[in-house]
Amino acid sequence: MIARRDQSKDTPGTAEPFLPVRITLPAMRQAVQGCRGCDLYKNATQAVFGAGAKTATLMFIGEQPGDQEDLQGKPFVGPAGRMLDRALDEVGIDRSDVYVTNAVKHFKFTQRGKRRIHGKPSARQVNACRPWLQAEIEIVKPRMLVALGATAAQSLFGPQFRVSKQRGVPFESNWAPWCMATVHPSSLLRAPDEASRREAWADFVRDCQVIARDYQRVHRAQSK
Repeated sequence: MIARRDQSKDTPGTAEPFLPVRITLPAMRQAVQGCRGCDLYKNATQAVFGAGAKTATLMFIGEQPGDQEDLQGKPFVGPAGRMLDRALDEVGIDRSDVYVTNAVKHFKFTQRGKRRIHGKPSARQVNACRPWLQAEIEIVKPRMLVALGATAAQSLFGPQFRVSKQRGVPFESNWAPWCMATVHPSSLLRAPDEASRREAWADFVRDCQVIARDYQRVHRAQSK
């Protein structure tokens, strides 16, 4: 267990005061439902915390829950999650062996008739939610960390990080000894035509092959 940080340093607009006294995954999963660190809780069905093995070697971090994640209370269970599962299966990574979460724990959307249209979280909302993400990383201690999309990458690696320029290239950071960024799998679903979808899928799988290559190496080293 990790002791909670000193609340005397809390500032407005942060999830920090809502973290449990003792930082464990079960305690955080329960406490996050009461988070009022930003205004996204007002319209979301529920907070969606991370899921996966506590000792996972590999962690994937996305932007925020989508419509199905918000309804089911689990990360990456909607269309984008199915794309991620398909890619991981293709490169030989078992989804049950990894930890998946999001930079923001509540679904931001605009209601259009019966549909709920995804909205990009603001920098303030991402910053407010960072204590949850930081605590997850501190508990899981992944050797490998993959940011899916610009919001997750900039939350972790700073506002100057550009996935378009730096995707698919492993590097070391304060978060983990092996880090990488790639596109969010939801972007594959927005490709305008079949040819673009095939190209986007091939590029995403190529990034996942890089992840799988080093994942197998790191995983074998940890098993010795």
